[in-house]
Amino acid sequence: MRREPHVLVVGGSDSSGGAGIARDIETISAIGVRTCLAVTALTVQTHDAVIEIHHSPPSLVANQMCAALQANDVATIKIGMLATAEIIVAVAAMLRKFPHVPAVLDPVLASTSGRALLETDAIAAMKRDLMPLCRVVTPNLIELALLVGAELAMDEGSALQQGQRLLADGPQSLLIKGGHASGPRSTDILLRSDREPVRFDMPRLAGTLRGTGCMMASAIAAHFANARSLEDSVREGKLFVFKKLEKGTRPMPPSMTRSASRQAT
Repeated sequence: MRREPHVLVVGGSDSSGGAGIARDIETISAIGVRTCLAVTALTVQTHDAVIEIHHSPPSLVANQMCAALQANDVATIKIGMLATAEIIVAVAAMLRKFPHVPAVLDPVLASTSGRALLETDAIAAMKRDLMPLCRVVTPNLIELALLVGAELAMDEGSALQQGQRLLADGPQSLLIKGGHASGPRSTDILLRSDREPVRFDMPRLAGTLRGTGCMMASAIAAHFANARSLEDSVREGKLFVFKKLEKGTRPMPPSMTRSASRQAT
Protein backbone atom coordinates (compact mmCIF):
# COMPACT_ATOMS: atom_id res chain seq x y z
CA MET A 1 0.00 0.00 0.00
CA ARG A 2 2.84 2.37 0.84
CA ARG A 3 4.22 2.20 -2.73
CA GLU A 4 0.92 3.01 -4.47
CA PRO A 5 0.27 6.69 -5.25
CA HIS A 6 -2.45 8.25 -3.12
CA VAL A 7 -4.48 11.42 -3.24
CA LEU A 8 -4.88 13.00 0.19
CA VAL A 9 -8.42 14.39 0.29
CA VAL A 10 -8.90 17.32 2.68
CA GLY A 11 -12.56 18.25 2.97
CA GLY A 12 -15.94 17.89 4.61
CA SER A 13 -18.35 14.99 4.75
CA ASP A 14 -21.79 14.98 3.13
CA SER A 15 -24.21 12.50 4.69
CA SER A 16 -26.26 12.36 1.47
CA GLY A 17 -23.22 11.17 -0.50
CA GLY A 18 -23.86 13.75 -3.19
CA ALA A 19 -20.78 15.88 -2.61
CA GLY A 20 -17.76 16.29 -0.35
CA ILE A 21 -15.38 13.47 0.48
CA ALA A 22 -17.85 10.81 -0.67
CA ARG A 23 -17.72 12.23 -4.22
CA ASP A 24 -13.96 12.68 -3.95
CA ILE A 25 -13.31 9.05 -3.02
CA GLU A 26 -15.73 7.78 -5.69
CA THR A 27 -14.04 9.86 -8.40
CA ILE A 28 -10.44 9.15 -7.46
CA SER A 29 -11.12 5.42 -7.10
CA ALA A 30 -12.79 5.33 -10.53
CA ILE A 31 -9.55 6.67 -12.03
CA GLY A 32 -7.60 3.92 -10.29
CA VAL A 33 -5.88 5.88 -7.52
CA ARG A 34 -6.07 5.28 -3.77
CA THR A 35 -7.22 7.89 -1.26
CA CYS A 36 -6.44 8.92 2.29
CA LEU A 37 -8.34 11.53 4.29
CA ALA A 38 -8.29 14.57 6.52
CA VAL A 39 -11.87 15.51 7.49
CA THR A 40 -12.42 19.23 8.06
CA ALA A 41 -16.12 19.14 8.94
CA LEU A 42 -19.03 16.81 9.53
CA THR A 43 -22.29 17.87 7.92
CA VAL A 44 -25.87 16.69 8.04
CA GLN A 45 -27.23 17.04 4.50
CA THR A 46 -29.92 15.89 2.16
CA HIS A 47 -29.76 16.54 -1.58
CA ASP A 48 -31.76 19.73 -0.97
CA ALA A 49 -30.39 21.30 2.20
CA VAL A 50 -27.52 21.48 4.69
CA ILE A 51 -29.01 20.97 8.14
CA GLU A 52 -25.99 20.93 10.46
CA ILE A 53 -22.25 21.69 10.21
CA HIS A 54 -19.67 20.69 12.83
CA HIS A 55 -16.11 21.91 12.27
CA SER A 56 -13.05 19.83 13.09
CA PRO A 57 -10.45 21.48 15.36
CA PRO A 58 -7.61 22.87 13.21
CA SER A 59 -5.03 20.77 15.09
CA LEU A 60 -7.03 17.62 14.30
CA VAL A 61 -7.07 18.49 10.58
CA ALA A 62 -3.31 19.07 10.61
CA ASN A 63 -2.67 15.83 12.50
CA GLN A 64 -4.81 13.85 10.07
CA MET A 65 -2.86 15.31 7.14
CA CYS A 66 0.47 14.59 8.80
CA ALA A 67 -0.47 10.98 9.54
CA ALA A 68 -1.74 10.39 5.99
CA LEU A 69 1.40 11.89 4.46
CA GLN A 70 3.64 9.78 6.69
CA ALA A 71 1.71 6.56 6.09
CA ASN A 72 1.34 6.73 2.32
CA ASP A 73 2.99 7.78 -0.91
CA VAL A 74 0.85 10.90 -1.35
CA ALA A 75 1.28 12.17 -4.90
CA THR A 76 -1.36 14.93 -4.78
CA ILE A 77 -3.46 16.77 -2.19
CA LYS A 78 -7.05 17.64 -3.11
CA ILE A 79 -8.59 20.35 -0.92
CA GLY A 80 -12.31 21.05 -0.69
CA MET A 81 -14.41 22.42 2.17
CA LEU A 82 -12.29 24.22 4.78
CA ALA A 83 -14.99 26.05 6.75
CA THR A 84 -12.89 28.45 8.87
CA ALA A 85 -9.84 30.69 8.64
CA GLU A 86 -8.17 28.66 11.39
CA ILE A 87 -8.49 25.44 9.39
CA ILE A 88 -7.14 27.21 6.30
CA VAL A 89 -4.06 28.35 8.23
CA ALA A 90 -3.51 24.81 9.55
CA VAL A 91 -3.79 23.27 6.07
CA ALA A 92 -1.43 25.89 4.62
CA ALA A 93 1.13 25.10 7.30
CA MET A 94 1.05 21.43 6.31
CA LEU A 95 1.48 22.29 2.62
CA ARG A 96 4.60 24.26 3.51
CA LYS A 97 6.01 21.18 5.24
CA PHE A 98 5.44 19.08 2.11
CA PRO A 99 6.17 21.50 -0.77
CA HIS A 100 6.94 18.67 -3.20
CA VAL A 101 3.32 17.47 -3.16
CA PRO A 102 1.09 19.47 -5.58
CA ALA A 103 -2.25 20.67 -4.23
CA VAL A 104 -5.53 21.12 -6.11
CA LEU A 105 -7.88 23.58 -4.38
CA ASP A 106 -11.63 23.56 -5.05
CA PRO A 107 -12.61 26.81 -3.25
CA VAL A 108 -15.86 25.61 -1.70
CA LEU A 109 -17.76 28.67 -0.49
CA ALA A 110 -21.38 27.49 -0.37
CA SER A 111 -23.54 24.44 -0.93
CA THR A 112 -25.73 24.02 -4.01
CA SER A 113 -28.71 24.91 -1.80
CA GLY A 114 -27.02 28.20 -0.82
CA ARG A 115 -25.78 27.41 2.72
CA ALA A 116 -22.40 29.05 3.44
CA LEU A 117 -19.64 26.44 3.85
CA LEU A 118 -16.82 28.94 4.39
CA GLU A 119 -16.99 31.73 6.96
CA THR A 120 -16.91 35.18 5.35
CA ASP A 121 -13.73 36.27 7.13
CA ALA A 122 -11.96 33.12 5.88
CA ILE A 123 -11.92 34.21 2.22
CA ALA A 124 -9.03 36.59 2.85
CA ALA A 125 -7.08 33.81 4.60
CA MET A 126 -7.70 31.46 1.68
CA LYS A 127 -6.37 34.02 -0.81
CA ARG A 128 -3.42 35.10 1.36
CA ASP A 129 -2.25 31.88 2.99
CA LEU A 130 -3.44 28.97 0.87
CA MET A 131 -3.82 29.85 -2.81
CA PRO A 132 -0.13 30.71 -3.37
CA LEU A 133 0.74 27.15 -2.26
CA CYS A 134 -1.63 25.44 -4.71
CA ARG A 135 -0.77 24.05 -8.13
CA VAL A 136 -4.23 24.89 -9.43
CA VAL A 137 -7.38 26.52 -8.03
CA THR A 138 -10.73 25.60 -9.62
CA PRO A 139 -13.48 28.19 -9.01
CA ASN A 140 -16.78 28.26 -10.84
CA LEU A 141 -18.08 31.64 -11.96
CA ILE A 142 -20.00 32.28 -8.74
CA GLU A 143 -16.98 31.43 -6.58
CA LEU A 144 -14.71 33.51 -8.80
CA ALA A 145 -16.91 36.58 -8.37
CA LEU A 146 -17.03 36.15 -4.60
CA LEU A 147 -13.26 35.66 -4.37
CA VAL A 148 -12.52 38.89 -6.21
CA GLY A 149 -15.44 40.85 -4.75
CA ALA A 150 -17.18 41.49 -8.06
CA GLU A 151 -20.50 40.90 -9.78
CA LEU A 152 -21.03 37.59 -11.56
CA ALA A 153 -19.20 37.62 -14.91
CA MET A 154 -21.73 37.72 -17.74
CA ASP A 155 -19.32 36.93 -20.58
CA GLU A 156 -15.93 35.36 -21.19
CA GLY A 157 -14.13 38.69 -21.24
CA SER A 158 -15.38 39.58 -17.75
CA ALA A 159 -14.53 36.10 -16.46
CA LEU A 160 -10.99 36.41 -17.82
CA GLN A 161 -10.56 39.82 -16.18
CA GLN A 162 -11.69 38.40 -12.83
CA GLY A 163 -9.47 35.37 -13.31
CA GLN A 164 -6.41 37.52 -13.94
CA ARG A 165 -7.17 39.49 -10.75
CA LEU A 166 -7.36 36.29 -8.74
CA LEU A 167 -4.27 34.85 -10.41
CA ALA A 168 -2.36 37.90 -9.19
CA ASP A 169 -3.08 36.74 -5.62
CA GLY A 170 -0.64 33.90 -6.10
CA PRO A 171 -2.03 30.55 -7.30
CA GLN A 172 0.26 28.90 -9.82
CA SER A 173 -2.69 28.37 -12.15
CA LEU A 174 -6.43 28.95 -12.21
CA LEU A 175 -9.16 26.90 -13.87
CA ILE A 176 -12.29 28.99 -14.43
CA LYS A 177 -15.19 26.57 -14.78
CA GLY A 178 -17.96 27.53 -17.15
CA GLY A 179 -20.85 25.43 -15.91
CA HIS A 180 -22.79 28.46 -14.62
CA ALA A 181 -22.51 30.31 -17.92
CA SER A 182 -25.10 30.11 -20.71
CA GLY A 183 -25.01 28.87 -24.28
CA PRO A 184 -24.79 25.47 -25.97
CA ARG A 185 -21.15 24.85 -24.96
CA SER A 186 -19.56 24.65 -21.51
CA THR A 187 -16.05 26.11 -21.63
CA ASP A 188 -13.48 25.95 -18.86
CA ILE A 189 -10.44 28.24 -19.12
CA LEU A 190 -7.00 27.45 -17.70
CA LEU A 191 -5.02 30.57 -16.78
CA ARG A 192 -1.30 30.73 -16.03
CA SER A 193 0.72 33.91 -15.67
CA ASP A 194 3.34 32.90 -18.23
CA ARG A 195 1.12 31.34 -20.92
CA GLU A 196 -1.88 32.06 -23.09
CA PRO A 197 -5.27 30.84 -21.77
CA VAL A 198 -6.21 27.28 -22.71
CA ARG A 199 -9.88 26.44 -23.29
CA PHE A 200 -11.58 23.10 -22.68
CA ASP A 201 -14.94 22.80 -24.37
CA MET A 202 -17.84 20.33 -24.11
CA PRO A 203 -21.53 20.39 -25.04
CA ARG A 204 -23.74 21.75 -22.27
CA LEU A 205 -26.14 19.18 -20.84
CA ALA A 206 -29.67 20.09 -19.75
CA GLY A 207 -29.80 18.74 -16.23
CA THR A 208 -28.36 18.97 -12.73
CA LEU A 209 -26.01 16.87 -10.64
CA ARG A 210 -24.59 17.68 -7.22
CA GLY A 211 -20.90 17.37 -6.51
CA THR A 212 -19.56 18.23 -9.97
CA GLY A 213 -17.04 20.66 -8.47
CA CYS A 214 -15.76 17.94 -6.15
CA MET A 215 -15.54 15.52 -9.07
CA MET A 216 -13.64 17.91 -11.31
CA ALA A 217 -10.97 18.81 -8.75
CA SER A 218 -10.65 15.19 -7.61
CA ALA A 219 -10.27 13.94 -11.18
CA ILE A 220 -7.53 16.50 -11.81
CA ALA A 221 -5.78 15.42 -8.60
CA ALA A 222 -6.05 11.74 -9.53
CA HIS A 223 -4.52 12.34 -12.96
CA PHE A 224 -1.75 14.38 -11.31
CA ALA A 225 -1.10 11.34 -9.12
CA ASN A 226 -0.72 9.30 -12.30
CA ALA A 227 1.97 11.75 -13.48
CA ARG A 228 -0.17 13.47 -16.12
CA SER A 229 0.50 17.09 -17.07
CA LEU A 230 -1.76 19.90 -15.87
CA GLU A 231 -3.44 20.33 -19.26
CA ASP A 232 -3.95 16.60 -19.69
CA SER A 233 -5.31 16.33 -16.13
CA VAL A 234 -7.84 19.12 -16.75
CA ARG A 235 -8.86 17.67 -20.12
CA GLU A 236 -9.37 14.19 -18.69
CA GLY A 237 -11.13 15.61 -15.63
CA LYS A 238 -13.62 17.53 -17.74
CA LEU A 239 -14.32 14.43 -19.84
CA PHE A 240 -14.87 12.37 -16.67
CA VAL A 241 -17.42 14.88 -15.33
CA PHE A 242 -19.15 15.12 -18.72
CA LYS A 243 -19.63 11.35 -18.83
CA LYS A 244 -20.97 11.32 -15.27
CA LEU A 245 -23.42 14.07 -16.14
CA GLU A 246 -24.59 12.18 -19.21
CA LYS A 247 -25.48 9.22 -17.00
CA GLY A 248 -26.60 10.94 -13.83
CA THR A 249 -28.33 14.23 -14.57
CA ARG A 250 -31.95 14.78 -13.68
CA PRO A 251 -34.27 17.08 -15.66
CA MET A 252 -34.11 20.68 -14.47
CA PRO A 253 -37.34 22.32 -13.23
CA PRO A 254 -38.57 25.28 -15.31
CA SER A 255 -37.60 27.65 -12.46
CA MET A 256 -33.96 26.68 -12.91
CA THR A 257 -33.47 27.74 -16.52
CA ARG A 258 -31.04 30.43 -15.30
CA SER A 259 -27.98 28.67 -16.63
CA ALA A 260 -29.46 25.50 -18.17
CA SER A 261 -26.96 23.16 -16.53
CA ARG A 262 -24.09 22.49 -14.18
CA GLN A 263 -22.18 20.80 -17.03
CA ALA A 264 -18.53 20.33 -16.14
CA THR A 265 -19.02 22.53 -13.07
